Amino acid sequence: MGRKITIIGAGSVGATIAYTLAMEDNSVSEIVLIDINKEKVMGEVMDIAQGTFFRTPISIIAGDYEDAKGSDIVIITSGIARKPGQTRIELTQTNVNILKSITPQITAVAPEALYVIVANPVDIMTYVFIKISGIPENRIVGSGTILDTARLRYGLSEHYDIAQKNIHAYVFGEHGDTSFVPWSCADVSGAPLDDYAELMKKQGKTFETLDKDAMTEYVHKSGGQIISRKGATFYAVSASVCQLCATLMASSDSVMTVSSMLHGEYGIEDVCVSVLTLVGPNGVQGRLEVKLTDEEIAKLKASADSLKEVISSIEI
Repeated sequence: MGRKITIIGAGSVGATIAYTLAMEDNSVSEIVLIDINKEKVMGEVMDIAQGTFFRTPISIIAGDYEDAKGSDIVIITSGIARKPGQTRIELTQTNVNILKSITPQITAVAPEALYVIVANPVDIMTYVFIKISGIPENRIVGSGTILDTARLRYGLSEHYDIAQKNIHAYVFGEHGDTSFVPWSCADVSGAPLDDYAELMKKQGKTFETLDKDAMTEYVHKSGGQIISRKGATFYAVSASVCQLCATLMASSDSVMTVSSMLHGEYGIEDVCVSVLTLVGPNGVQGRLEVKLTDEEIAKLKASADSLKEVISSIEI
């Protein structure tokens, strides 16, 4: 029996997630797309549905909250992008207010679903949803830094001329400017990143010395560069969310850098940030508290503190 996924928000990200799931994931048999803009969502569904001839049968509808009943996964993408001159806190309050409007409507009809929060600022939105929804915490997961991690691995794969699947490196912290790379646990197929270049010299391959600060900046700036060039980012984030959904529908757990509530890990409490997290068919199963350097722990705490500062400035 196929899975049912509801997506709230038919903007660029929500619509692209719906398209990707409809075209590529045969484990999904029903998709409900909900948006306040009824004409927009009907157009998106019509466009996507007309391409489903090329896959196993699937139901995809432009629906209302009642149509989300029985959903296995609910993905929340609703929110607005920051306008010129608008502060981060102003954006946060606006999107929190949207989430507060959505939450009781969706949880009333889909109380057993796993919830994936994608709307930005995703760490704060995940935190708010946990606080107001009444949904068990383990069934709520923010997309966090899975996209940042994908960007990092792409950048490293280009630098080292190696397949991305061979690279194990992660982005921790908020999905934003205070995120960082814990280089101490980065490797290429088991070889510590700092050793990899030396090992490859024996194979006749040489690389320029990795500029770690420049690579971190690449991760931080990629989204803004894409927005400045084409107006929005949606392909890579949609791919990362669909991978998260596949993990939530899998038969066993996987480790991902998603955003979830910390309870003392690395000395951090009552805030959602991304660290290595065990995720699977029962949602969030716990954090993999790998050993970090003192400097990396300090960066993680600073990232968490920056989010707490914003949370203290908004009305939940």
